[in-house]
Amino acid sequence: MTESPWLTPEQLKLANWILKSHQVAFKRPLFAHHNYQIPNRTISQELFALSQPVIAHDSSQDPLLNYINATALQIWHRRWKEMIDMPSKLTAPIEEQKHRAIALSQAQNKSSVEGYRGVRINSRQQKFQINNARIWTIWNDEGTACGQAATFTSWWLI
Repeated sequence: MTESPWLTPEQLKLANWILKSHQVAFKRPLFAHHNYQIPNRTISQELFALSQPVIAHDSSQDPLLNYINATALQIWHRRWKEMIDMPSKLTAPIEEQKHRAIALSQAQNKSSVEGYRGVRINSRQQKFQINNARIWTIWNDEGTACGQAATFTSWWLI
């Protein structure tokens, strides 16, 4: 039996970093009942099943997506294998990529941004508005920035 891709050792570690970094950035957990004492596998399963979308990319020059939960996969109408390693800028339409880049830069400079609004595009070329987004830097166990993550509380087709 093949392991779910979000339960690989690398993804378990990344899920933990995403959640810990959110806690540091916003002084609150990403989801209310989160408990850092539970095993990484359970943490990763809860993050993947979270009803609000969570998406992350690495820290490369042209960042590549390295995490996306089930809700975000549904919103973008894509499968895990289609999203992982995709340039994260492609989640936004071309005319919105500059606005997105500015928000990511602000989040990188401050370690986090809250209240962001923007337009994204799914695999069906449908544009949708995201609202009340939080963007934060992901820190690894050594305290090195290794990417950024985002979540948002509402979205609708435009």
